[in-house]
Amino acid sequence: MSAKKPIVWTIAGSDSGGGAGIQADLATMADLDCHGCSVITCVTAQNSVAVNGVEPVSEAILLAQLDTLLADLPPEAIKIGLLANQRQINLVADWLATHIAPLKTDDGQPIPIILDPVMVASCGDAFTGEPAVQASAHPKTELKTEPKHLTGLDFTAFAKQLTLMTPNASEFGKLVGSEARSSDEMLSQASALSTRLACNLLITGGDKGALWHSNKAEDLFICNAVAHTSPQHQHTSFRLNGERVDNPNHHGSGCTLSSAIASFLAQGLVLHDAVLLAKTYVAQGIASAKALGAGAGPLARCGWPSGLVSLPRITKLAGTTWLSSSDRASDSPSTLSFPRLKHPIGVYPVVDNLNTLEQVLAAGASTAQLRIKLEDDGQAASNQEESKQEESKQEEGQGAAALEAQIQAAIALGRNYDAQVFINDHWQLALKHGAFGIHLGQEDLFEVDLERIAEAGIALGVSSHGVFELALACQLNPSYLALGHIFPTPTKSMPSNPQGLSTLARMVALWTPDCPRVAIGGIDASRLEGVKATGVEAVAVVRAVTQADSPGEAYTQLAKTWEKAYVPR
Repeated sequence: MSAKKPIVWTIAGSDSGGGAGIQADLATMADLDCHGCSVITCVTAQNSVAVNGVEPVSEAILLAQLDTLLADLPPEAIKIGLLANQRQINLVADWLATHIAPLKTDDGQPIPIILDPVMVASCGDAFTGEPAVQASAHPKTELKTEPKHLTGLDFTAFAKQLTLMTPNASEFGKLVGSEARSSDEMLSQASALSTRLACNLLITGGDKGALWHSNKAEDLFICNAVAHTSPQHQHTSFRLNGERVDNPNHHGSGCTLSSAIASFLAQGLVLHDAVLLAKTYVAQGIASAKALGAGAGPLARCGWPSGLVSLPRITKLAGTTWLSSSDRASDSPSTLSFPRLKHPIGVYPVVDNLNTLEQVLAAGASTAQLRIKLEDDGQAASNQEESKQEESKQEEGQGAAALEAQIQAAIALGRNYDAQVFINDHWQLALKHGAFGIHLGQEDLFEVDLERIAEAGIALGVSSHGVFELALACQLNPSYLALGHIFPTPTKSMPSNPQGLSTLARMVALWTPDCPRVAIGGIDASRLEGVKATGVEAVAVVRAVTQADSPGEAYTQLAKTWEKAYVPR
């Protein structure tokens, strides 16, 4: 972690009971290694059983808080919670458009803004848009003010400014003007709202609405364009299913979710990863929560998610899916199964030719990958235009034959050295010639016949870039999972940012899948000890071997360094 903590703002109401609102937001931000700043929109009189008063702050003091913070503590992410009335909505939206929209993150992206459209407290009371609500005579008595404003609030002023909106199912119904009767109907409504506001949506199913299930917690994630994320995971929708935690103490779960997402985004995670981590963070918080008063208790703060048995299951709802046919219509675990590895991986050389492959296998590599780069589509098209059609067909045939010969030879080398040789990408040829294993990237999973590979008993390695892709890949029950890219590398152009050792360590601590994990990307001898300290089971190396004068000797030294590297217990 950097010594300088990311600054995250919460623009929300104060909860005098300390379980929700800015109190929950600040506790979450501190728990996730961020520095939280607060802009208070209103003061509430509430405890664990009732909301007995809501009083908005003046427009002058609201603007003064925003201006003062910006002058000295500019945000790296913003969470917006309770806005007491339409005037506050318009004022905050206008201020953000003027002062925050011009700012950018270190990688040139807009400052993330997460809006949690708070309308109903966990105790069941509705917040109103009146200037003030009189407290009831008895502090334990729930206020019965008619929430006429709820269907009148208009968040259109935030259009094109928000990164994500996080309503629960009930709040979402009020936003669109009708309660959905099914998740399919809700998905249609959500797509329209997402388009209208030009933002991503995460609709949570914790309240008893169309997404309610007694045995699982289901959320809908409607995703548009997202920076540093695979194109295959954009402009689509996902269902996120996790185990429902049976604990009535969940006060402030919505506030905690949205402020956790903002905190993860402030630390450089992509939106998909931030959403999945925040969902697991809330689940852990509910599991450890205890009552403090007569009503629902606040969530526990358990730090970065770790030690999980499993991650939420991800089901793609729109566009092409790579799940097996039996999984596409259900939320059951994948029926696919790929062989477990015969030998520990250790140092995993990824090479681009047969000569280098044989050298590292002769040096004792138990596992290696042949990754042959083909001419890119643009150059191939240009060459085809410059040459005659018949000549192009002849060259194409010669190239295909040469490729197949190399893959056959690589498979034979693996058998000769009793090594686990994986073929990158060319799955049909690998399948045809009985390869030990196939390695695929996330984008490749949409095109291959995974069932045929599994039926043939061929091992499968899958690339992942962040927690979301790691969870997706794990659902296939692969033979190993590749985690990358850890450091900057010119080897391959990718939309994702480097993960770094801190993120790698947190992914390893998150949960332990039933297969080894392999760190990859920019790793050489000088970085082996730091990588192994994260607890990852294996490490892939590319240039450290392929650019060495003697790839076999380079592998031997890397393997010795990895073996001797210290792993904290």
